[in-house]
Amino acid sequence: MLSSVVGRLRAAGIVEGISFLLLLGVAMPLKYMAGMPMAVTVVGGLHGLLFVLFCVALYDAHVKKKWGAKWSLTVFLCAVIPFGPFLIDGKLKAMETDDAGAAA
Repeated sequence: MLSSVVGRLRAAGIVEGISFLLLLGVAMPLKYMAGMPMAVTVVGGLHGLLFVLFCVALYDAHVKKKWGAKWSLTVFLCAVIPFGPFLIDGKLKAMETDDAGAAA
């Protein structure tokens, strides 16, 4: 998975997507219902870092795979909605598989 550009993008998307769900589903309720604002500080900071890494991986894939702006924008928009990275992962996996088959 990490040996290809699309594989690295998929991995970054999955990790970033999990951090986003943790931020929305765990840290924010802890902040507002349990009075623990540190949860959002920690998870939010981690999520921010992972989102930047996702954007770097997306840019790398966009340049190296010569993706059009429409497709790259679609992948980016999926990263900013809950469960979006998991929805787009199937198409990215198919692209990664096609690339691996073409290289063999």
